[in-house]
Amino acid sequence: MIKHLSGLDDGPVTVAGWVETVRDQKKVQFVILRDESGSVQLVRPRPAEDDAIATSISELTLGSFVKVTGQLKHDERVKLGGIEVKIDEFEVVGKALPENPIADDSSIDKRLDWRFLDLRRPEQNLVFRIQTTFEHALRTWWVEHDFVEIHTPKLMASASESRAELFELGYFEGKAYLSQSPQFFKQMAQPAGFGSVFEIGPAFRADPSFTSRHATEFTSVDAEISWVDSAEDVMQMHEALIVAGFTAVKEKHGDEIKALFDVDVVVPSTPFPRIPLAEAKRIVAERGYTVPRADDDMDPEGERQISAYVKEELGSEFVFLTDYASSIRPFYHHRHDDDPSLTQSYDLIFNGTEISTGAQREHRVDVLIEQAKDKGLEPEELDFYLDFFRYGVPPHGGFGMGLSRVLMLMLHLPSIRETTYLFRGPNRLLP
Repeated sequence: MIKHLSGLDDGPVTVAGWVETVRDQKKVQFVILRDESGSVQLVRPRPAEDDAIATSISELTLGSFVKVTGQLKHDERVKLGGIEVKIDEFEVVGKALPENPIADDSSIDKRLDWRFLDLRRPEQNLVFRIQTTFEHALRTWWVEHDFVEIHTPKLMASASESRAELFELGYFEGKAYLSQSPQFFKQMAQPAGFGSVFEIGPAFRADPSFTSRHATEFTSVDAEISWVDSAEDVMQMHEALIVAGFTAVKEKHGDEIKALFDVDVVVPSTPFPRIPLAEAKRIVAERGYTVPRADDDMDPEGERQISAYVKEELGSEFVFLTDYASSIRPFYHHRHDDDPSLTQSYDLIFNGTEISTGAQREHRVDVLIEQAKDKGLEPEELDFYLDFFRYGVPPHGGFGMGLSRVLMLMLHLPSIRETTYLFRGPNRLLP
């Protein structure tokens, strides 16, 4: 790997990668070669008469994949890392077409059409190394705290959330639906005696949104824990997990993130601020913005405004908005004992955008049935789910979080299209 060259002594090495630039001069030829770990300068004095290697270098197209054996030399005069490789053997393994279909200033849609080329960019390479580190840190935290990893089915017989956002597909002689969430199945783990569970996996929403933060297929980060007294227990678990993930990313990639994105990753302090939704709306109104929604929810501009307030006044990029109205929350959210119009639930807002919803779940089957009826659902259609609660289930709660949104906001990027390996939206099924 190119990143390892600086630690080697002068002498023979073999490297391989993509051609970034070629300087084909009369007396010397230079090639900048990049692999997934970094870039290095290759150099070869030009012979009096061009030979096969000189000709190959002259005919190189940018993006071609080549393999080179030569002599590594440390030279502080070389601007690129203070090292270079003098070419002895040169092989064009895969020649690129001369015209690159995308450029640095290409639109995001054009770049997504040629995603495999777009992903060669160092910034994009780093995004998915950050994703790997972040996920590994989450898993490490979960495992160290005795969580069990589960893999829930993505084919379902009925809806787990909103029937309006379901993808329906033929299933032998009947029909099935793509899972919008592992919600029901991670709750099933509670009466099963698993205690604390987690999953990182795909979820699907038939939502015809074209915003920068929506996708029809996305990676959902989910956790559920037994023995909660309120949503506060879930929030404490959630913020500890976020701190673990951000700490790992900052320690491993902080310098690279600063260099490529000009972003300082900030590991948040705990506890995160907690603001009831009604209070958050008052704060936002005092800042000059009235949330226009009549459904007791917060809109995107409201999220940006409350985030700005929290950052200015409390120095935090994160805030839990709590106590959402039962009218806009799912039937399985636990309602306040002293005020059933409010739920033991929250949204986690990060840098102006919601990244997660969490809650204590309702575990009393008779209450669940009545809350389902309040939402216009037929309890008979939920029998398989309600059965979970008919054989003894502890009070529990959890959250679901969008992975690509977290990465987008961490790196201050404009869209989850930049932080999704292969994006799926209403008009994109390729590549």
